[in-house]
Amino acid sequence: MKTINIKGLDKPITTLIQGSDYFKPDIYETVSTVLDRYLALGGNIIDTAYGYSRGQSEVAIGMWLEERNNREDVIILTKGAHPDPNGPRVNRECINNDLSVSLERLKTDYIDLYALHRDDPNVPVSTIIDILNEHIEAGRIKAIGVSNWTTKRIQEANEYATANNKIGFTFNSPNLSLAKAKEPYFPGSISADKEYCAWHEETQMPLLSWSSQARGFFTGHFTPEDRSNEDLVRVFYSDANWERYDRAEQLAKEKNVTLIQIALAYVLNQPFPTCAVIGPRNEEELNSCYEGANIPLTREEVEWLEHGKVRV
Repeated sequence: MKTINIKGLDKPITTLIQGSDYFKPDIYETVSTVLDRYLALGGNIIDTAYGYSRGQSEVAIGMWLEERNNREDVIILTKGAHPDPNGPRVNRECINNDLSVSLERLKTDYIDLYALHRDDPNVPVSTIIDILNEHIEAGRIKAIGVSNWTTKRIQEANEYATANNKIGFTFNSPNLSLAKAKEPYFPGSISADKEYCAWHEETQMPLLSWSSQARGFFTGHFTPEDRSNEDLVRVFYSDANWERYDRAEQLAKEKNVTLIQIALAYVLNQPFPTCAVIGPRNEEELNSCYEGANIPLTREEVEWLEHGKVRV
């Protein structure tokens, strides 16, 4: 499986990241089968969060790590400081609490990649970087990043870190997909647009995309006339996205692959380091992702898929 490097880790991560938002102990047999199969295919990183399945995702992963005794072989990406009904939670008390609870649930004493699940623009980036650096110095975190932040705030945080001899953010996890979001899928979430991607190309910061296949938009199960999935209609149904769908379908036929594999290949063939969080629940879906991750696309093909420009 292909890999990229993230500053702060001593080994590369695979470009396919196993998602776990549905994991919980009462389906542990399914969880262990999914994770065993993913590792057997060469994957090495699991994405989770303090809030996934009301915390049960981390619990299930911790059970599996303990049972398999393979913590050193697996890279854990988890996230904290997600807002609650009372508002933002990007502060010392909440960050410390969420990290401590995640460590306990995962049955580990360190997190490889720790991300803040949302931002609070009212909190100075200096405060955030200082808090997270305390945990890095204590050995509880290896590398820090963010999910659903603006590039402006990421840039400000890293400029502060550089100026003050601190460790800054070394990865970012927004949504990036061939289908462009009309509005946030989740409250406060961010999808990478042209300007956002240009910043990543300039900085070469790794982008770890969630919903990289647009929540099933490219499965072939939906049409412009089928409006049964309200969230897909709300976020991804647009003339421009259906045109991208048609181009992806055309390219898939030319390359003798599937539509959804082209959608995944689009994410993994950007001019900057990228990974895709995937959620296969069976061997067929995992193999499809693996094959899609190995499809090379030229810069011209990526541009054509997105904008319809003439391919060379």
